[in-house]
Amino acid sequence: MKVALLTHTQGAHMSAYFTALAASPTCTEVILGDPDAHWFPIAKPVLGDKLTRSYTNITKLLEQERPKLCMVSMEARHAPTVIEAALDHGSHVFAEKPACTKPAQFRRLANLADSKHLHLMLALANRTNPETVAAARMIRQGQLGQLYGLDMHVIADQTRLRSKSYQSQWYADKDRAGGGHLAWLGIHWLDLAMMITGTRIESVAGFTTNIGGQPIQVEDSATATLRFSNRMLGTLTSGYYLDKGYHTQIRIWGEKGWLNIDSVGSSKLTWYLSSGSRAGEIQSFQGAVEPRGYSPFVDAVITAIARDTQPPIDTADSLHVIQCVYNIYRSATTGKTISNSDPH
Repeated sequence: MKVALLTHTQGAHMSAYFTALAASPTCTEVILGDPDAHWFPIAKPVLGDKLTRSYTNITKLLEQERPKLCMVSMEARHAPTVIEAALDHGSHVFAEKPACTKPAQFRRLANLADSKHLHLMLALANRTNPETVAAARMIRQGQLGQLYGLDMHVIADQTRLRSKSYQSQWYADKDRAGGGHLAWLGIHWLDLAMMITGTRIESVAGFTTNIGGQPIQVEDSATATLRFSNRMLGTLTSGYYLDKGYHTQIRIWGEKGWLNIDSVGSSKLTWYLSSGSRAGEIQSFQGAVEPRGYSPFVDAVITAIARDTQPPIDTADSLHVIQCVYNIYRSATTGKTISNSDPH
């Protein structure tokens, strides 16, 4: 299947996307849409013969190529216009998050996608990590029983925020990015919490701050309390705190035990059950933890679109997690608990 990659100089995760498209056996051709003419010489050595053409006019690309799938990686303030154009030309859309600076923008795009029977999918690639899939399967099988509570954190480095080059990027400007750490990294864990447990976050209460005091116009720290559709309560800490690397965790407690996901640790999934043949033992995931990240997720999306099957994330889930993020921001501003069914 032919895939169009629509971006510009400030496109995020481009090397990961080039690698993923090169590795995907279902992707047979890549068309690049890049008004800045920046990425072709960087992409060509990775994609080789798969990269056949590049356009500086994205509208012209959509009209002439009619791609079945467009991948959009643009700063958040520019993404909605390009996503709308792709949908209007009959293309499914895979978009780098957050793909908007206001939830109403994404809601309108989701409605447009639904009206055209197209998918609008956020690039939340941790969904296909092996430990994520295994944890979701355990919960679907009822191994934890009724779910009681959830705690999670995703912590990255404060070091990047001290860089002048980072401070000039769109990620560091709320008007261009929509938000900071929560919209960029915390969103992944909000999505995983719902995907793994098979629930929805119904309401949120949150706080944000710039605890490091760097000259950026977004938060470097966010916390939230969450109420889920099964009455479970949860918490999220999302921040830039470290000198290097990441700390991650999703811990879920249920009536029959608990499980813990640490995507950067050596034991990526551990669990404890209070009954069964290994009751009282802490067990570890023994399956393969590769492939993981963007390559398998992108291939799963391309394959689903090519075969008209269910993709690894759908429009409704993409919209819901966007609403969660922006409702946490709204809660931090208003001091109120916000329902995710409340449009704004």
